[in-house]
Amino acid sequence: MTTRISKKKPSPKHAPPKRSKQRVEPEVVSVNGLKGVGLVRFAGETKLELRDRLKMSRDMFGRVVNVSVRTLAKVESEGQQVEKLRRPYNEVYRLHQTLSEVVDPSALGSWFSDPNPAFDGLKPIEVIERGEIDRLWEMAYRLRSGMPG
Repeated sequence: MTTRISKKKPSPKHAPPKRSKQRVEPEVVSVNGLKGVGLVRFAGETKLELRDRLKMSRDMFGRVVNVSVRTLAKVESEGQQVEKLRRPYNEVYRLHQTLSEVVDPSALGSWFSDPNPAFDGLKPIEVIERGEIDRLWEMAYRLRSGMPG
């Protein structure tokens, strides 16, 4: 006697639910005076758009734009414009856009904190803190134009 085993297809009501591969988009909130979208809210956390792009802590980003962690926290939690943030934020935002044309944008966050021989071994963040951001702009110009360093 032979027993036949047949494989049944699962019925639709017993099939496992299909997972949606929808990507949840962050909510964006503009902050008057800041370039870009201003703030992004994602998974319960609110960050300045540029800080999110650079994947920087508030402390590190505060050094880049020359404002306190407290000021950044105020802007990110309340969405209020802080005048002393506007100019340095917009300049670093423009620098980020310019460098993104010639370098992988995902590498720029760590680039700010890595020593660079083009700046005599200083980190780009240290160059900014010394008030010499023009050196970064010169590098961006040379990279974009293809001029040797």
